[in-house]
Amino acid sequence: QVQLVESGGGLVQVGGSLRLSCAVSGRTFSNYAMGWFRQAPGKEREFVARISRSGGSTSYADFVKGRFTISRPNAANTVYLQMNSLKPEDTAVYYCAADLKVILPTEPGYWGQGTQVTVSS
Repeated sequence: QVQLVESGGGLVQVGGSLRLSCAVSGRTFSNYAMGWFRQAPGKEREFVARISRSGGSTSYADFVKGRFTISRPNAANTVYLQMNSLKPEDTAVYYCAADLKVILPTEPGYWGQGTQVTVSS
C-alpha cells in the first residue's frame, strides 16, 4: 500500500507563494502517476495538476495555468506543487493523489490526508 503525506500548506497573502510537498512511501514511487486536487468549503473536489510516472508529461486545470507548477524528482520520492501569484479563490484543502495508471485518472486510487492553504486578502 502506498502512503502519501502532504506538507507545506499555510496562510499566505494574495500574490504570495507556497510550495506543497507530498512524500510517497510504501511502494516504488516511479510506478505511480501523481497529481494534486483541491476542495474549497462548500464545493466539490476539483483537479489541479497531474504529472506522469516519468515526469515527462504534465497537465493543469485552466485556473492555475501559468501560476502553478507540478514536479517530481523521482530520487526524492516526492511530488511538489509550486504555487505562485496566489488568489483568495485558491483557498482550499489540497490533496495529493496517486495511481498506477499511466495517466492519473479523475478518481485516483490513493489519497493523502490533505493540507490547508489559505490565501488572505
